[in-house]
Amino acid sequence: MCNHYRQAILKGERIPGWSIDQFSEIRIPLRFSNLPEQVYPDKFGVVFRQQGDGLEASSMRWGFPKTGEKRDWGTNARNIFEPSGELSRWWGPWTYPENRCLVPATSFFEPDQSTVGTGAFREVEFARADGLPFMFAGLWQTWSGVRGTKKSPETGEHDLYTFLTTEPNAVVKPFHKRAMPVMLTTWEQCEIWLNEPIDEAIKLQKPLREDGLMILPREPST
Repeated sequence: MCNHYRQAILKGERIPGWSIDQFSEIRIPLRFSNLPEQVYPDKFGVVFRQQGDGLEASSMRWGFPKTGEKRDWGTNARNIFEPSGELSRWWGPWTYPENRCLVPATSFFEPDQSTVGTGAFREVEFARADGLPFMFAGLWQTWSGVRGTKKSPETGEHDLYTFLTTEPNAVVKPFHKRAMPVMLTTWEQCEIWLNEPIDEAIKLQKPLREDGLMILPREPST
């Protein structure tokens, strides 16, 4: 499941493909310009969360504390509801609008299962067929504890994020049979995710249409 993606807009650009009116006030602060384009668990990514009447760009660590054990991070949220129809005791507290967010991305990666254990492991990169960026449907929380590495632990309060996954479409399924990220491709979808009751917002938890997704050529090794 998605544990690696490319984040969009790192150096002050507006998001390509989105209206200037929607994002004229959301510029990535200069302090984000040193963030890497590629994001991995427990690393920092750009997140948009609601602040007052608009959106605020923040830098957060990717991954909720999964079991309380160090470095066991929940980077993907799937089962928001229990089989009984009740909100999950684990994810439920973070599904209200004040804890929802948008995670800008240009692509995501899944492992090529045919290469696992071969000594030549590689990933497959997926992007929108039209080449435009998109948003992951995210959740965020402030958590107190230890993050970072064994060599350089960071103790204190941390803003953390994760994002929704769903069943894979026919493009992703040959590489990951269980899940793919929820991809928001219109501003209307983003507004629904940020503002609507969870019973309505969760209807966005479905795979992108097959014709809306493409596999990118593998980058040459350097």
